[in-house]
Amino acid sequence: MSKARLVITALFVDHQSPAEVAARYGVHRAWVYKLKARYEAEGETALEPRSRRPKTTPTETPQATVELVLRLRKQLTEAGLDAGADTIAWHLQHHHTITLSRATINRILVRAGQVTPEPSKRPKSSYIRFEAQQPNETWQSDFTHYRLTRPDGRPGADTEIITWLDDHSRFILHVSAHARVTAKTVLDTFRQACDQHGRPASTLTDNGMVYTTRLAGGRGGRNAFEHQLHALGITQKNGSPNHPQTQGKIERFHQTLKKWLPGQPRAHTLDDLNEQLEKFRHIYNHERPHRALGRRTPATAYTATPKTAPAGAKQGDHWRRRIDRVDQFGKLTLRHAGRLHHIGIGRAHASKHVLMLIHDADVTISDTTTGEIIRELTIDPTRDYQSRTSGQRKTPRSEDRGVNVRPRRESNPRPAD
Repeated sequence: MSKARLVITALFVDHQSPAEVAARYGVHRAWVYKLKARYEAEGETALEPRSRRPKTTPTETPQATVELVLRLRKQLTEAGLDAGADTIAWHLQHHHTITLSRATINRILVRAGQVTPEPSKRPKSSYIRFEAQQPNETWQSDFTHYRLTRPDGRPGADTEIITWLDDHSRFILHVSAHARVTAKTVLDTFRQACDQHGRPASTLTDNGMVYTTRLAGGRGGRNAFEHQLHALGITQKNGSPNHPQTQGKIERFHQTLKKWLPGQPRAHTLDDLNEQLEKFRHIYNHERPHRALGRRTPATAYTATPKTAPAGAKQGDHWRRRIDRVDQFGKLTLRHAGRLHHIGIGRAHASKHVLMLIHDADVTISDTTTGEIIRELTIDPTRDYQSRTSGQRKTPRSEDRGVNVRPRRESNPRPAD
């Protein structure tokens, strides 16, 4: 039983005085008189709990601002963008010159039923965060799948979206869709990003074969992307297998991208999808504040500090050893920089087992039985077939070595006149 009901019972049933009731229940005598008058005027409803909210609230958020917050929440959600309290506060400050705290915006959303309670997540303090110190210090890259839609609404062809992202600023350097991401696609998109934003000091990717062959058992040597990084002096870093958290920034970007794409007209072709990706790249880089950047845009963070650069080209640190057999046409095959080349040896060495020592682009081929060096050459990456005269040193002519050469006799001398 509530204390108010006990007081009323003592007053009207036990016929005690207000002073006696106040002393008995430890309440103020003025409150007893107030409760008595209210009971006489309203009856049982006087015993119900009443709100203590003040009649006026001078610091209350204006209703127009509350409606603006809810409208921004709806617009951002329908556009597939982040619509949290921090993002809404950024838009209010930059686009409407209104300053509201995160707590105030969150209360407005909760009061309007716009927040869905979620179970407790792993605390952020338990994660080990890392971030490059300068722009272009590390570029992350990965690709994800996205299915096109046919004009009649049925699922269309499957595509792959590749992205290059700056680790320091989360700035999207390149994003494009392809029917299939290959090693050539990785190299081409990397070169496009370098032409537009400069070269990075390092890259960070997973262990897909389009990025690295380090887990392929040592066959084939470096692929085209690895060869390009080596030639430019760019450090290549790869995450541990089955640990995508190492590339968490690019993984999180793909999650944001896939949340935004369903809110756009469904793409029917690769051109449609690439047009949407370019639109989102501009929004993500220049219009969308990022929580991890102190609510700055990635473009602002990318241009705030000087860019780093590669340390310089590295030479002579990649060796391979391979035993092979010359085919019936006197040729060998060798993969260099992700491309297969044919090396001419000569039919005289057909079916012979040889030892190939490969040092970057320099190749030495010797007979495994006798140890005789059959050929030495430098791979020409622009040519598929390495003929027996290409890529190797020219033997000096006899005249250049100071050797007397007897004139060649004519086969059919003319008769004397």
